Amino acid sequence: MDVIINNSMIQLIQGDITKLDVDAIVNAANTSLMGGGGVDGAIHRAGGKAILEDCMKIRNQRGGCEVGEAVITTGGNLKCEFVIHTVGPVWNSGKNNEEEKLRNCYKNLLILAESNEVTSIAIPNISTGIYNFPKDLACSIAIDEVSKYIINNKSEINKVIFICFDEANYELYKNELKRFC
Repeated sequence: MDVIINNSMIQLIQGDITKLDVDAIVNAANTSLMGGGGVDGAIHRAGGKAILEDCMKIRNQRGGCEVGEAVITTGGNLKCEFVIHTVGPVWNSGKNNEEEKLRNCYKNLLILAESNEVTSIAIPNISTGIYNFPKDLACSIAIDEVSKYIINNKSEINKVIFICFDEANYELYKNELKRFC
């Protein structure tokens, strides 16, 4: 499914983010940046040691990456030039500003992408795995923040791919994107 907003294409696909040929992919990272399970582990395994080495440099400089923030590394062995790591919130029944923190993930990763001249980016489902963020709410926030950014910022990002690993997220994103058709 493809949607055009302000000359930027938003595309929805189901698959493996590590296989995409875009300028940057987004990693749903943890605060340590040292890899983990799910998307994070897959990106670190496929990208090789160069990503881990860059993450270690960032850790040594900043102490990691806070929830809602984003940092950028090489793409290592991946087809992309960059990996943008963002740390989504762990869902705690909405009691710890989780929605705002997830919104900040999208704002900050898009700002970082733009400042590194990224024109195509792939974004996975952030916080919906072991962090237990409700998938429908996370989907709504993702599409809302990306579309607002594109509309309000004369963005140079001309292609955003939402890539879902599972069917449930894919269906949620497909239904949410229909409002732009």
